[in-house]
Amino acid sequence: MTLSISNIPSKSGVYIFKGQKERILYVGKAKNLRNRLRSYFSECGQESTGLDQRKAAMVRLVKDFSYIVPDNELEALILEANLIKQYKPKFNIILRDDKNYPYIKVTITEEWPRIEVARKIKKDGNLYFGPYVPSQSMWEALAFIRRNFLIRTCGYSLDKPMRPCVQYQMKRCIAPCAGLISRKEYMKIIAEVILFLKGEKKELVAKLEETMQRLSDEMKFEDAAKIRDRLFRLQRAFESQKVVSPELGDIDVIGYYREGAGEYARDYDHIAFNILFVRSGVLIGAKDFFLDKIIVSDESEIMHSFIEIFYAKEIMPPEIILVNAMPEDAKALKKWLKERRGAKIAIEAPKDGKKADLLNMANENARLHFHQKNKPAKDDILPLIKDRLHLKRIPKSIGAFDVSTIQGSESVGAFIYWENGEFKKDNYRHLRIKGVQGVDDYAMMHEIVGRVLRKEHLIPDLVVIDGGKGQLDVAKKVLDDLGIDTELISIAKKPDRAFLLNDEIIDLEDRSKSSLLLKKIRDEVHRFAISFHRKLRDKRLMESPLEKIPGIGKKRRLELLRHFGSIENIRKASVEDILKIKGFNRKVAEKVAEGVKKGISQRS
Repeated sequence: MTLSISNIPSKSGVYIFKGQKERILYVGKAKNLRNRLRSYFSECGQESTGLDQRKAAMVRLVKDFSYIVPDNELEALILEANLIKQYKPKFNIILRDDKNYPYIKVTITEEWPRIEVARKIKKDGNLYFGPYVPSQSMWEALAFIRRNFLIRTCGYSLDKPMRPCVQYQMKRCIAPCAGLISRKEYMKIIAEVILFLKGEKKELVAKLEETMQRLSDEMKFEDAAKIRDRLFRLQRAFESQKVVSPELGDIDVIGYYREGAGEYARDYDHIAFNILFVRSGVLIGAKDFFLDKIIVSDESEIMHSFIEIFYAKEIMPPEIILVNAMPEDAKALKKWLKERRGAKIAIEAPKDGKKADLLNMANENARLHFHQKNKPAKDDILPLIKDRLHLKRIPKSIGAFDVSTIQGSESVGAFIYWENGEFKKDNYRHLRIKGVQGVDDYAMMHEIVGRVLRKEHLIPDLVVIDGGKGQLDVAKKVLDDLGIDTELISIAKKPDRAFLLNDEIIDLEDRSKSSLLLKKIRDEVHRFAISFHRKLRDKRLMESPLEKIPGIGKKRRLELLRHFGSIENIRKASVEDILKIKGFNRKVAEKVAEGVKKGISQRS
């Protein structure tokens, strides 16, 4: 590199390290760009002599760098978070769980509110409760609410009265659609639902006991008995909740554990995080993260990066975040979190009391998760695979590709991910083949490998291709074009054998544990590809020919089926028969007659 460090401004900004083919390796933020870049490079752009082993390994891959100077430090933080989220650089802290966590949404902006599941929080005036991680507790809460509070689940506009649906007949809804309850009484039930979701046990129980007593005084004993039964079920539901401490309110507790580098760590740190989600003093969920390839060693910098990336997801920050060490640049971080929440946020590192107890619990969970994740596969299979396949490193993670097609129809690709002794379903990917017509396994493999491995967080230590030497060569070309340096083999069937890049062929018919693991991974991606292919094929076969006729919408399709009774009867109908249906002119009738016959002939 020839860029002079002295020309870089001493301002707050974001810097970007790039590797081969302009691939982004690392995105960072600095209060003083010139000083930060001097910590990595000398004035002539060479590696600084003061770097530790991890940072030096990254700098050796840097071919170029750039920087951006926003108007202020907060904008720099927002820009950094967005760039990391967009490019998922190899050396940044990246959370491989890319799913949004579920919330329970109460639509209080509607005249007749309801509850639904939401994975994105919007500033729309509605109430959101969560996140629920894992989601099982959310589904249990939803089922309890629908059984005991009987609020509506439909999304219909209730402007005009209508006949109650089957939910009313099943005693799962009190039918506001039919005017069987006033809005005032309905909103009282919504208020009870909100108290239940907030964990306000005392207030909710007191309100229900008051209602029960009033109904009893009015001699409405049957209604009073229903409230009594609901109270009993509520008490049991509250008893099952993991109450931490009601006075704590809404808190996220970020536990943390790390150990030094080792052979499995590829000379990088491994770090485990455990987040406890406490809402209204009740523990509603927890989430584990296991991170490797961490180039920074300072705990405050790690904590800053983790908080930044975690809350860049579709998740609402709580009032308080508990951490072991205050994050670097906490002031700007709190400003950014405040913007996301719309209210002030505190970041605390407690040393004693209930908050410290919670933090210790999260730390212990992180420690247990670390040792569970960081232990090698049973019987040290991975070192055996490394030696047997002549790999440079032990393949802690393995990804596999396969394609599935029959005569070029519904061609699909599949990618699966194995790590630390188990398949990681969150990293599985199904892909429809877009750029290949007909049967061309090589071209299809070229397409899916390129589409998946452009995402840095999905690049495994070892890539397995389901196929022979031809598919292996195709995958190697894709990796070279993308500038990806990772191990690569292919595995063929009948007989089972592995093809290496040095043209060596490894027999996998020996029933050794290493062979069985490799074949298990190959078979899993094959299963995953086949299941997706069958799903698309069956969907196509089940599609109504009516759906493919231009100008025939849902309403007309229903009229046709209502009038003729079946697709077969529509096929037999003449244009004159179709013209008898209200709303069908001759042009539309001719389209239907031609389209149905064409559609059925294609399916057969």
